[in-house]
Amino acid sequence: MKLFKFILGSIFIILIAAVVSVFAALFTMGDPIGWGRPIIWTIWYVVALLIVIMALYDFSQLTKGQRKRVALIGTGIGIVFFSSVKGYYAYTESLRIEERGVELFDYQPFNEESDLAKLDGASSFKIGSNLPRLDGATALYPLYASFVEAVYPSDEYNPYSTEESPVVSTTTGEAYDRLIQGKTDIIFVAGPSDLQVDAAEKAGVKFNMTPIGREAFVFFVHEDNPVDSLKLDEIQQVYAGDIDNWSEVGGENDPIRAFQRPEGSGSQTALQRVMGDRQLMDAPVENVPEGMGGIIEQTAAYTNHKNAIGFSFRFYATEMVEDYDIKLLQVNGIAPTVETIADGTYPITSEFYAVTTEEQYETYKPFLDWMTSEEGQTLVKRTGYVPLAKD
Repeated sequence: MKLFKFILGSIFIILIAAVVSVFAALFTMGDPIGWGRPIIWTIWYVVALLIVIMALYDFSQLTKGQRKRVALIGTGIGIVFFSSVKGYYAYTESLRIEERGVELFDYQPFNEESDLAKLDGASSFKIGSNLPRLDGATALYPLYASFVEAVYPSDEYNPYSTEESPVVSTTTGEAYDRLIQGKTDIIFVAGPSDLQVDAAEKAGVKFNMTPIGREAFVFFVHEDNPVDSLKLDEIQQVYAGDIDNWSEVGGENDPIRAFQRPEGSGSQTALQRVMGDRQLMDAPVENVPEGMGGIIEQTAAYTNHKNAIGFSFRFYATEMVEDYDIKLLQVNGIAPTVETIADGTYPITSEFYAVTTEEQYETYKPFLDWMTSEEGQTLVKRTGYVPLAKD
Protein backbone atom coordinates (compact mmCIF):
# COMPACT_ATOMS: atom_id res chain seq x y z
CA MET A 1 0.00 0.00 0.00
CA LYS A 2 2.83 2.38 0.89
CA LEU A 3 4.56 1.55 -2.41
CA PHE A 4 1.35 2.29 -4.31
CA LYS A 5 0.93 5.64 -2.53
CA PHE A 6 4.54 6.53 -3.21
CA ILE A 7 4.16 5.79 -6.93
CA LEU A 8 0.87 7.71 -7.17
CA GLY A 9 2.35 10.64 -5.29
CA SER A 10 5.37 10.73 -7.58
CA ILE A 11 3.23 10.56 -10.72
CA PHE A 12 0.99 13.34 -9.38
CA ILE A 13 4.00 15.60 -8.72
CA ILE A 14 5.46 14.83 -12.18
CA LEU A 15 2.14 15.65 -13.91
CA ILE A 16 1.84 18.97 -12.08
CA ALA A 17 5.45 19.80 -12.97
CA ALA A 18 4.80 18.93 -16.63
CA VAL A 19 1.77 21.26 -16.77
CA VAL A 20 3.68 24.09 -15.08
CA SER A 21 6.61 23.52 -17.48
CA VAL A 22 4.33 23.82 -20.49
CA PHE A 23 2.93 27.12 -19.22
CA ALA A 24 6.46 28.33 -18.45
CA ALA A 25 7.56 27.43 -21.98
CA LEU A 26 4.57 29.22 -23.52
CA PHE A 27 5.07 32.28 -21.32
CA THR A 28 8.73 32.56 -22.31
CA MET A 29 8.36 31.45 -25.92
CA GLY A 30 10.09 34.56 -27.27
CA ASP A 31 13.07 33.87 -25.03
CA PRO A 32 13.28 30.10 -24.54
CA ILE A 33 16.93 29.98 -23.48
CA GLY A 34 17.24 33.17 -21.50
CA TRP A 35 14.31 32.55 -19.12
CA GLY A 36 12.43 29.44 -20.16
CA ARG A 37 15.19 26.89 -19.74
CA PRO A 38 16.26 27.95 -16.21
CA ILE A 39 12.62 28.12 -15.08
CA ILE A 40 11.82 24.66 -16.44
CA TRP A 41 15.00 23.11 -15.09
CA THR A 42 14.28 24.64 -11.67
CA ILE A 43 10.81 23.09 -11.71
CA TRP A 44 12.22 19.66 -12.40
CA TYR A 45 14.99 20.00 -9.83
CA VAL A 46 12.29 20.74 -7.23
CA VAL A 47 10.31 17.72 -8.44
CA ALA A 48 13.36 15.49 -8.10
CA LEU A 49 14.01 16.84 -4.61
CA LEU A 50 10.41 16.23 -3.53
CA ILE A 51 10.48 12.66 -4.81
CA VAL A 52 13.79 12.01 -3.05
CA ILE A 53 12.35 13.38 0.20
CA MET A 54 9.28 11.18 -0.21
CA ALA A 55 11.46 8.19 -0.96
CA LEU A 56 13.69 8.75 2.08
CA TYR A 57 10.68 9.15 4.33
CA ASP A 58 8.88 6.08 3.04
CA PHE A 59 11.90 3.82 2.51
CA SER A 60 12.29 3.23 6.21
CA GLN A 61 8.80 1.81 6.29
CA LEU A 62 9.04 -0.42 3.20
CA THR A 63 10.07 -4.03 2.96
CA LYS A 64 13.29 -4.99 1.21
CA GLY A 65 11.42 -6.11 -1.93
CA GLN A 66 9.39 -2.90 -2.05
CA ARG A 67 12.55 -0.82 -1.76
CA LYS A 68 14.05 -2.57 -4.78
CA ARG A 69 10.92 -1.96 -6.83
CA VAL A 70 10.83 1.72 -5.85
CA ALA A 71 14.52 2.07 -6.77
CA LEU A 72 13.97 0.41 -10.15
CA ILE A 73 10.88 2.50 -10.95
CA GLY A 74 12.62 5.72 -9.88
CA THR A 75 15.69 4.87 -11.94
CA GLY A 76 13.52 4.10 -14.98
CA ILE A 77 11.62 7.37 -14.69
CA GLY A 78 14.91 9.26 -14.34
CA ILE A 79 16.46 7.59 -17.38
CA VAL A 80 13.39 8.25 -19.55
CA PHE A 81 13.17 11.89 -18.46
CA PHE A 82 16.89 12.55 -18.85
CA SER A 83 17.01 10.86 -22.27
CA SER A 84 13.98 12.75 -23.56
CA VAL A 85 15.35 16.13 -22.44
CA LYS A 86 18.81 15.43 -23.86
CA GLY A 87 17.27 14.16 -27.08
CA TYR A 88 15.13 17.27 -27.47
CA TYR A 89 18.03 19.67 -26.95
CA ALA A 90 20.28 17.60 -29.24
CA TYR A 91 17.63 17.88 -31.95
CA THR A 92 17.23 21.61 -31.36
CA GLU A 93 20.98 22.20 -31.54
CA SER A 94 21.14 20.22 -34.79
CA LEU A 95 18.86 22.82 -36.36
CA ARG A 96 20.89 25.83 -35.32
CA ILE A 97 22.78 27.72 -38.00
CA GLU A 98 25.27 29.95 -36.20
CA GLU A 99 26.45 33.25 -37.63
CA ARG A 100 29.97 31.85 -37.75
CA GLY A 101 29.11 28.36 -38.97
CA VAL A 102 32.25 27.75 -41.03
CA GLU A 103 35.88 26.77 -40.57
CA LEU A 104 37.98 29.65 -41.84
CA PHE A 105 41.11 27.52 -42.05
CA ASP A 106 39.47 25.95 -45.12
CA TYR A 107 40.26 29.25 -46.86
CA GLN A 108 43.65 30.01 -45.33
CA PRO A 109 46.15 31.61 -47.77
CA PHE A 110 49.25 29.67 -48.82
CA ASN A 111 47.75 26.36 -47.77
CA GLU A 112 47.83 23.76 -50.55
CA GLU A 113 44.55 22.24 -49.33
CA SER A 114 42.63 25.52 -49.08
CA ASP A 115 39.55 26.23 -51.19
CA LEU A 116 40.72 29.68 -52.28
CA ALA A 117 40.18 31.03 -55.77
CA LYS A 118 43.43 31.58 -57.68
CA LEU A 119 44.71 33.51 -60.67
CA ASP A 120 46.06 31.60 -63.67
CA GLY A 121 49.46 33.23 -63.24
CA ALA A 122 51.31 35.58 -60.94
CA SER A 123 49.63 38.83 -59.93
CA SER A 124 50.89 42.04 -61.53
CA PHE A 125 50.65 43.75 -58.12
CA LYS A 126 52.64 42.69 -55.05
CA ILE A 127 53.06 43.94 -51.48
CA GLY A 128 56.40 43.03 -49.92
CA SER A 129 56.47 45.02 -46.67
CA ASN A 130 54.27 47.22 -44.49
CA LEU A 131 51.42 44.80 -45.02
CA PRO A 132 47.94 46.31 -44.63
CA ARG A 133 46.08 44.76 -41.70
CA LEU A 134 42.90 43.16 -43.02
CA ASP A 135 39.66 42.19 -41.28
CA GLY A 136 36.08 41.65 -42.32
CA ALA A 137 32.90 39.64 -42.42
CA THR A 138 33.06 35.87 -42.28
CA ALA A 139 31.29 35.60 -45.62
CA LEU A 140 33.93 37.73 -47.34
CA TYR A 141 37.00 36.05 -45.86
CA PRO A 142 37.37 33.58 -48.79
CA LEU A 143 37.59 36.58 -51.12
CA TYR A 144 40.10 38.76 -49.32
CA ALA A 145 42.12 35.69 -48.35
CA SER A 146 42.46 35.02 -52.09
CA PHE A 147 43.68 38.64 -52.50
CA VAL A 148 46.28 37.94 -49.80
CA GLU A 149 47.55 34.82 -51.53
CA ALA A 150 47.84 36.77 -54.79
CA VAL A 151 49.72 39.83 -53.51
CA TYR A 152 51.14 39.21 -50.00
CA PRO A 153 54.40 37.37 -49.23
CA SER A 154 53.99 33.69 -48.39
CA ASP A 155 53.48 33.25 -44.66
CA GLU A 156 51.09 31.76 -42.12
CA TYR A 157 48.09 34.05 -41.66
CA ASN A 158 45.82 32.90 -38.83
CA PRO A 159 42.28 34.27 -39.36
CA TYR A 160 41.45 33.93 -35.65
CA SER A 161 44.55 35.61 -34.18
CA THR A 162 43.85 39.34 -33.98
CA GLU A 163 46.98 39.90 -31.88
CA GLU A 164 49.51 38.21 -34.16
CA SER A 165 48.17 37.91 -37.71
CA PRO A 166 47.78 40.89 -40.07
CA VAL A 167 44.94 39.05 -41.84
CA VAL A 168 41.98 38.03 -39.67
CA SER A 169 38.23 37.66 -39.81
CA THR A 170 36.10 38.80 -36.89
CA THR A 171 32.58 39.94 -37.78
CA THR A 172 31.15 42.92 -39.61
CA GLY A 173 30.41 44.79 -36.39
CA GLU A 174 33.76 44.06 -34.78
CA ALA A 175 35.62 44.87 -38.00
CA TYR A 176 34.02 48.33 -38.12
CA ASP A 177 34.88 48.85 -34.46
CA ARG A 178 38.50 47.83 -35.04
CA LEU A 179 38.79 50.13 -38.06
CA ILE A 180 37.45 53.06 -36.03
CA GLN A 181 39.92 52.25 -33.23
CA GLY A 182 42.86 52.02 -35.64
CA LYS A 183 43.43 48.31 -34.99
CA THR A 184 43.08 47.34 -38.65
CA ASP A 185 43.58 49.10 -41.99
CA ILE A 186 41.14 47.68 -44.55
CA ILE A 187 37.91 45.84 -43.79
CA PHE A 188 35.77 43.82 -46.20
CA VAL A 189 32.13 44.27 -45.35
CA ALA A 190 28.66 45.30 -46.38
CA GLY A 191 27.79 48.96 -45.91
CA PRO A 192 27.77 50.33 -42.35
CA SER A 193 24.71 50.62 -40.15
CA ASP A 194 23.55 53.99 -38.83
CA LEU A 195 25.03 53.11 -35.44
CA GLN A 196 28.41 52.35 -37.02
CA VAL A 197 28.37 55.65 -38.91
CA ASP A 198 27.50 57.48 -35.68
CA ALA A 199 30.31 55.69 -33.81
CA ALA A 200 32.79 56.75 -36.52
CA GLU A 201 31.63 60.36 -36.41
CA LYS A 202 31.99 60.48 -32.63
CA ALA A 203 35.56 59.17 -33.00
CA GLY A 204 36.35 61.72 -35.71
CA VAL A 205 36.68 58.99 -38.37
CA LYS A 206 35.28 59.03 -41.91
CA PHE A 207 34.89 55.89 -43.99
CA ASN A 208 36.14 55.60 -47.56
CA MET A 209 34.23 52.79 -49.25
CA THR A 210 35.52 51.10 -52.40
CA PRO A 211 32.97 48.77 -54.06
CA ILE A 212 34.64 45.50 -55.05
CA GLY A 213 31.72 43.22 -55.95
CA ARG A 214 28.02 42.55 -55.81
CA GLU A 215 25.95 40.08 -53.81
CA ALA A 216 22.34 39.10 -53.20
CA PHE A 217 20.64 39.33 -49.83
CA VAL A 218 18.56 36.16 -49.52
CA PHE A 219 15.81 34.73 -47.36
CA PHE A 220 15.56 31.02 -46.71
CA VAL A 221 13.19 28.49 -45.18
CA HIS A 222 13.17 24.78 -44.43
CA GLU A 223 13.18 22.74 -47.63
CA ASP A 224 9.84 21.15 -46.66
CA ASN A 225 8.11 24.52 -46.43
CA PRO A 226 5.72 24.66 -49.45
CA VAL A 227 6.33 28.39 -49.92
CA ASP A 228 8.88 28.99 -52.70
CA SER A 229 8.52 32.72 -53.31
CA LEU A 230 7.55 35.85 -51.43
CA LYS A 231 6.93 39.35 -52.68
CA LEU A 232 9.22 42.00 -51.29
CA ASP A 233 6.22 43.65 -49.65
CA GLU A 234 5.30 40.34 -47.99
CA ILE A 235 8.83 40.00 -46.57
CA GLN A 236 8.54 43.49 -45.14
CA GLN A 237 5.18 42.62 -43.58
CA VAL A 238 6.60 39.41 -42.08
CA TYR A 239 9.45 41.27 -40.41
CA ALA A 240 7.14 44.08 -39.33
CA GLY A 241 4.90 41.49 -37.65
CA ASP A 242 1.92 42.25 -39.89
CA ILE A 243 2.01 38.77 -41.45
CA ASP A 244 2.56 36.12 -38.78
CA ASN A 245 1.20 32.90 -40.31
CA TRP A 246 2.41 31.02 -43.37
CA SER A 247 -1.20 30.50 -44.52
CA GLU A 248 -1.33 34.23 -45.32
CA VAL A 249 1.30 33.77 -48.04
CA GLY A 250 0.20 30.43 -49.49
CA GLY A 251 1.74 28.10 -46.92
CA GLU A 252 0.43 25.86 -44.18
CA ASN A 253 -1.38 27.05 -41.07
CA ASP A 254 1.76 27.58 -38.98
CA PRO A 255 3.00 30.66 -37.12
CA ILE A 256 6.02 32.25 -38.78
CA ARG A 257 9.21 32.24 -36.73
CA ALA A 258 11.09 35.18 -38.24
CA PHE A 259 14.63 35.10 -36.91
CA GLN A 260 17.07 38.00 -36.97
CA ARG A 261 20.79 38.57 -36.47
CA PRO A 262 22.79 40.57 -33.93
CA GLU A 263 22.61 44.36 -34.22
CA GLY A 264 25.52 45.68 -36.29
CA SER A 265 26.05 42.50 -38.29
CA GLY A 266 26.13 42.92 -42.05
CA SER A 267 23.03 40.82 -42.60
CA GLN A 268 21.00 42.61 -39.90
CA THR A 269 21.94 45.96 -41.42
CA ALA A 270 20.84 44.64 -44.82
CA LEU A 271 17.48 43.58 -43.34
CA GLN A 272 16.99 47.04 -41.85
CA ARG A 273 17.54 48.53 -45.30
CA VAL A 274 15.09 46.06 -46.86
CA MET A 275 12.46 47.26 -44.39
CA GLY A 276 12.61 50.83 -45.72
CA ASP A 277 10.28 52.99 -43.64
CA ARG A 278 8.56 50.01 -41.97
CA GLN A 279 9.22 49.36 -38.31
CA LEU A 280 11.19 46.15 -37.75
CA MET A 281 9.54 44.02 -35.09
CA ASP A 282 11.37 42.78 -32.00
CA ALA A 283 13.43 39.66 -32.68
CA PRO A 284 13.41 36.33 -30.85
CA VAL A 285 16.11 36.93 -28.23
CA GLU A 286 18.19 34.59 -26.10
CA ASN A 287 20.92 35.10 -23.56
CA VAL A 288 24.08 33.35 -24.65
CA PRO A 289 27.37 33.00 -22.76
CA GLU A 290 30.37 34.85 -24.17
CA GLY A 291 33.97 35.00 -23.04
CA MET A 292 34.75 34.48 -19.36
CA GLY A 293 31.28 33.40 -18.31
CA GLY A 294 29.69 36.75 -19.13
CA ILE A 295 26.20 37.00 -20.56
CA ILE A 296 25.23 39.18 -23.47
CA GLU A 297 21.81 39.69 -25.00
CA GLN A 298 21.90 38.56 -28.60
CA THR A 299 19.36 37.91 -31.30
CA ALA A 300 18.61 34.23 -31.67
CA ALA A 301 20.71 32.27 -34.13
CA TYR A 302 18.65 30.95 -37.01
CA THR A 303 17.02 27.65 -36.10
CA ASN A 304 15.77 25.70 -39.08
CA HIS A 305 12.33 24.62 -37.89
CA LYS A 306 9.82 24.01 -40.64
CA ASN A 307 7.97 27.22 -39.84
CA ALA A 308 11.07 29.44 -39.57
CA ILE A 309 12.47 32.03 -41.94
CA GLY A 310 16.00 33.40 -41.85
CA PHE A 311 18.28 35.50 -44.02
CA SER A 312 21.89 35.90 -45.05
CA PHE A 313 23.97 36.62 -48.11
CA ARG A 314 23.80 34.14 -50.99
CA PHE A 315 27.43 33.00 -51.00
CA TYR A 316 27.52 32.44 -47.23
CA ALA A 317 24.21 30.55 -47.20
CA THR A 318 24.97 28.33 -50.17
CA GLU A 319 28.75 27.82 -50.09
CA MET A 320 30.13 28.37 -46.59
CA VAL A 321 27.52 26.89 -44.23
CA GLU A 322 26.88 23.17 -44.05
CA ASP A 323 23.67 21.83 -45.58
CA TYR A 324 20.91 22.42 -43.03
CA ASP A 325 18.08 21.46 -45.40
CA ILE A 326 17.30 25.06 -46.30
CA LYS A 327 16.05 26.47 -49.58
CA LEU A 328 16.44 30.02 -50.83
CA LEU A 329 13.20 31.87 -51.52
CA GLN A 330 12.52 33.66 -54.75
CA VAL A 331 11.68 37.33 -54.26
CA ASN A 332 9.01 38.73 -56.58
CA GLY A 333 9.33 35.44 -58.46
CA ILE A 334 13.06 35.92 -59.15
CA ALA A 335 15.63 33.44 -57.82
CA PRO A 336 18.96 34.80 -56.49
CA THR A 337 21.50 33.59 -59.06
CA VAL A 338 24.74 34.98 -60.45
CA GLU A 339 22.83 35.98 -63.59
CA THR A 340 19.98 37.78 -61.79
CA ILE A 341 22.45 39.57 -59.51
CA ALA A 342 24.55 40.68 -62.48
CA ASP A 343 21.61 41.99 -64.51
CA GLY A 344 19.85 43.50 -61.49
CA THR A 345 16.59 41.58 -61.86
CA TYR A 346 16.86 40.04 -58.39
CA PRO A 347 15.40 42.87 -56.29
CA ILE A 348 17.67 42.73 -53.21
CA THR A 349 21.18 43.15 -54.58
CA SER A 350 23.88 45.41 -53.24
CA GLU A 351 27.60 46.09 -53.46
CA PHE A 352 30.09 45.06 -50.81
CA TYR A 353 33.16 47.08 -49.99
CA ALA A 354 36.78 47.35 -49.03
CA VAL A 355 36.59 50.09 -46.40
CA THR A 356 39.43 52.26 -45.14
CA THR A 357 39.43 55.47 -43.18
CA GLU A 358 39.53 58.57 -45.34
CA GLU A 359 42.86 59.47 -43.75
CA GLN A 360 44.46 56.18 -44.85
CA TYR A 361 42.81 55.92 -48.28
CA GLU A 362 45.72 57.27 -50.34
CA THR A 363 48.14 54.90 -48.57
CA TYR A 364 46.19 51.85 -49.66
CA LYS A 365 44.81 53.14 -52.96
CA PRO A 366 47.16 51.01 -55.15
CA PHE A 367 45.89 47.86 -53.43
CA LEU A 368 42.27 49.02 -53.68
CA ASP A 369 42.72 49.85 -57.38
CA TRP A 370 44.09 46.33 -57.95
CA MET A 371 40.98 44.82 -56.31
CA THR A 372 38.80 46.51 -58.93
CA SER A 373 41.19 45.64 -61.76
CA GLU A 374 40.73 42.67 -64.08
CA GLU A 375 42.84 40.44 -61.81
CA GLY A 376 41.00 41.42 -58.65
CA GLN A 377 37.60 41.01 -60.30
CA THR A 378 38.65 37.61 -61.62
CA LEU A 379 39.14 36.50 -58.02
CA VAL A 380 35.76 38.01 -57.09
CA LYS A 381 34.13 35.91 -59.79
CA ARG A 382 36.09 32.72 -59.10
CA THR A 383 35.34 32.95 -55.39
CA GLY A 384 31.64 32.85 -56.19
CA TYR A 385 30.62 36.48 -55.97
CA VAL A 386 29.47 38.73 -58.78
CA PRO A 387 32.10 41.16 -60.14
CA LEU A 388 31.37 44.83 -60.66
CA ALA A 389 29.66 45.77 -63.89
CA LYS A 390 32.05 47.00 -66.56
CA ASP A 391 31.63 50.61 -67.64
